[in-house]
Amino acid sequence: MARVKGGMNAKKKHNRVLKLAKGYRGARSKQYRVAKQSVMRALATAYSGRKERKRQFRRLWIARINAAARINGLSYSKLMYGLKLAGVEINRKMLSDMAINDAEGFASLAELAKSKIA
Repeated sequence: MARVKGGMNAKKKHNRVLKLAKGYRGARSKQYRVAKQSVMRALATAYSGRKERKRQFRRLWIARINAAARINGLSYSKLMYGLKLAGVEINRKMLSDMAINDAEGFASLAELAKSKIA
């Protein structure tokens, strides 16, 4: 049986990693061993970053809703509780958008929530 050497496959694997490391600084984009570590870390961070982005947007929406609610004389938690009692099922993303672009509509929701709490 003839001996099979892995040169072509190794070269292909190295080039795949080096292509992902394109734009990295110094040895991180030139040397396979260093590039492999950087790419592995970058891919792991990208994965966790996609999860983190969802949390950050939710925090942003809540901060915006809270600011608009306080303008209308409520805290965020009281507003959300009042809307729940009123049976208003609107998500935080839409509430945040209303707080910015439709102040009158948000004020009417805040009044509805106030009336349900009291």
